[in-house]
Amino acid sequence: QVQLVESGGGLVQPGGSLRLSCAASETIFSMNAMGWYRQAPGKQREWVTTITQSGSTNYVGSVRGRFTVSRDNAENTMYLQMNNLKPEDTAVYYCKAYNGPTMPHPSWFDSWGQGTQVTVSS
Repeated sequence: QVQLVESGGGLVQPGGSLRLSCAASETIFSMNAMGWYRQAPGKQREWVTTITQSGSTNYVGSVRGRFTVSRDNAENTMYLQMNNLKPEDTAVYYCKAYNGPTMPHPSWFDSWGQGTQVTVSS
């Protein structure tokens, strides 16, 4: 099973930017779908974005146009560029890989890594 480690979170003011990284323990080339999820305080974990092996992407409506997901198969790393951050983006962000056409509902996974905390506040 591929081990994934998230990093790059931090405290940023509204309107600021952050770039999250997701480093894999082995090749991600064969993993069709990779994606990011997040969990805000007091809320359920939600799907944020998916990127397939071919580079197709999809985003939850609240981040579309502000977030950009990418993957570097040679470096076994996925990234999430987050621009124009809003306080409602405050959450712990998690990355996952999945051998299906798209990322499943977060309840499909039975374990999660530590994630990386993103806090948007003035």
